[in-house]
Amino acid sequence: MVAFQAPATGANVASESVEAFREHAAAWFDSHAPARAQGGPAAPGASRAEELDRVAAAKRFQGQMYDAGLAGVRWPREHGGRGLTLAHEMALSAAAEPFDLPTGVVFSITFGMCGPTLLAHGSDEQKSHIGPMLRGEEIWCQLFSEPGAGSDLANISATAVWDGARWIVNGQKVWSSGAHYSDFGLLLARTAPELPKHRGLTMFILDMRAPGVTVRPLRQINGSEHFNEVFLDDVAINEHQIVGELNRGWQTAITTLMNERVALGGGGDPDQQATVEAVFRMARSSGCHDDPVVRDRLASIYTQHMILGLIGQRVREAVLRGADPGPEGSVAKLATARFAKHTAALAAEIAGAQALAWEGADSVGAKWVNLLLSAPARSIAGGTDEVQRNIIAERVLGLPREVDLPRDKLFRNSAVAR
Repeated sequence: MVAFQAPATGANVASESVEAFREHAAAWFDSHAPARAQGGPAAPGASRAEELDRVAAAKRFQGQMYDAGLAGVRWPREHGGRGLTLAHEMALSAAAEPFDLPTGVVFSITFGMCGPTLLAHGSDEQKSHIGPMLRGEEIWCQLFSEPGAGSDLANISATAVWDGARWIVNGQKVWSSGAHYSDFGLLLARTAPELPKHRGLTMFILDMRAPGVTVRPLRQINGSEHFNEVFLDDVAINEHQIVGELNRGWQTAITTLMNERVALGGGGDPDQQATVEAVFRMARSSGCHDDPVVRDRLASIYTQHMILGLIGQRVREAVLRGADPGPEGSVAKLATARFAKHTAALAAEIAGAQALAWEGADSVGAKWVNLLLSAPARSIAGGTDEVQRNIIAERVLGLPREVDLPRDKLFRNSAVAR
């Protein structure tokens, strides 16, 4: 791993003020990133060829951010980060808000889920991946969900069998975002079917280009192919690629999932803010903003947006206190999904005929329809709304657990195993 060297323009870590860091970041973004568009939601997804061009651009930009001292703000210096504070990270987000950074979706899983999991549970050898992540040299994905185990992740049936020298993995994963352009993935597989379902899982690092790994696209209703199904046929994985402990992958996966929910619902998303502003502009320009029903719904999405910001602030303050992501992530994720669907539905109604017929992928109508068709995914990615409600009911409200199979029932005796 190449050791991180602070840029010549940056101050010493011990003396670098938050304000100086924000000014440095703002000046750098002003010179290297385009201004954020004010036209509302993003256009429909690009083709895979166009997407790969965006990935290459994102990797270059991430490398430039690293060289400027703007990557891994709170991640440990010994692993390539800056070792600064949450306040510095928030200052970076504020400085980046006016700009359209190409790294967002491409590196969201790498930095929002996989990196934190390796930092929390990985060996020193595994943490050597952190530097390449921060330099934009490695993109990671998550390989958890399966066709027969979505909401109940512990029911996964992909197997990893020890042959005396290596783990041999067979199975199928689904809804794997960005797997087609990822270098590595965090894979959850069953290593001990004789144990209860939560206690026989292990997390592995998977080389996405290893023999036996096949990635196939899943076309979404909006035409995008960002999700994939991944087939694993006699894939060999070395023992040192186990993340955490053998047969204790559920505990490791919880770290990934908690960080995922915070990433999906942490608030402060500048694209979300731009979408709300665009809906209000469209309501004014169409003249329907004086309609009392429309005004009520506009007030509702504005209020939801503000609440999401406050939830995100609460999550960030918990991190400042040194707490791990908790059920607040589920609250934020559930609220974000509801907000996305309400906003998309209102925007489509206000857009009227523009949301029924349009010309060109960059037209106003195409963008609003893309938002409407994409919004339901918010209720699925990172755990369904129903899963989040169960977590909130049990861990926030203190209600009894939902009726389920006994947690100590052997997996090989379950219906999934059969």
